[in-house]
Amino acid sequence: MKTITKKYNVYSFDELTEEGKERAIEKLFDLNVNYEWWDGTYDDAKNIGLQIEEFDLDRGSYVKGKFMISSLDVADAIMKDHGKQCETYKTAAQFKRDFKKLPKDEREDFSNDNDLAEEFLKSLCEDYRIILQGEYEYLTSEEAIIESIHANEYEFTADGKIFSF
Repeated sequence: MKTITKKYNVYSFDELTEEGKERAIEKLFDLNVNYEWWDGTYDDAKNIGLQIEEFDLDRGSYVKGKFMISSLDVADAIMKDHGKQCETYKTAAQFKRDFKKLPKDEREDFSNDNDLAEEFLKSLCEDYRIILQGEYEYLTSEEAIIESIHANEYEFTADGKIFSF
């Protein structure tokens, strides 16, 4: 039997050279988005009655969704749960103002199958596309990658590769 012992020099992120840090960040570009990072945003939408069915942040850049409850209930949930500075709140407030301008008989028979509700859905989906885009951009930013490196206490070889046995 033969025993071989190998020694490695490992470094925390902060101990790396600037070049090593750059390489580490490049290699870990998807560290924060290699899982279903959008779940929190989907849950937020679901909490107000909007089901996000799919999205694309590349060339198509869209969010597709549908109301799980009435558009009026969605607007009320947004105005209750989202802050006034949030774009979804502003969209819901505008929808409510537009709804109040409808003739009384149209308000009484209001459903999600009319132009006003469809425009509200389209606007909300765009709001959520912007939210998802911002979240993705932050998660893939150098700042967020470094925060995750620190939080996970990763160790590196001198050239910026994650150390593993």
